[in-house]
Amino acid sequence: MSSEEEWMKLAISEAKLSLAHDDLPIGALVILNGEVLASCHNEREKSNDPTAHAEMLAIREASKKLNSSRLDGAVLVSTLEPCSMCAGAAVLARFERVIFGTDDPKSGALGSLYNIGSDPRLNHEFKVTGRVLPDECALLLHEFFEKKRK
Repeated sequence: MSSEEEWMKLAISEAKLSLAHDDLPIGALVILNGEVLASCHNEREKSNDPTAHAEMLAIREASKKLNSSRLDGAVLVSTLEPCSMCAGAAVLARFERVIFGTDDPKSGALGSLYNIGSDPRLNHEFKVTGRVLPDECALLLHEFFEKKRK
């Protein structure tokens, strides 16, 4: 199993914690030098905060640990393709790479709707690796919405 898949499995486990407070099950990690620096899940409903996406929380936590707004050399891992807010934060934090599980055709900003990570007009670009364990990541979301419909 590759590091990408191992990290995604950790992100999936983190995403499941969102279910305890009825948030969309999305998990995110910040990896630096092969070590997990931050691991967070969505908390929008829990905190009544529209910016409490898993990626944003993980970026904030990692930045605090490093006492820096720049996460040079770090990797952001998310179970869902980041939205424009989270992709923009990844640019500002200067991630080296972003890895995501499943595409988000409605709001994905790293290939589905926009390509924020590779836009040369921005002050930073990063590598993007999508579709790492996409079926497992999509299943979490599918099951969440199935329960909502009942």
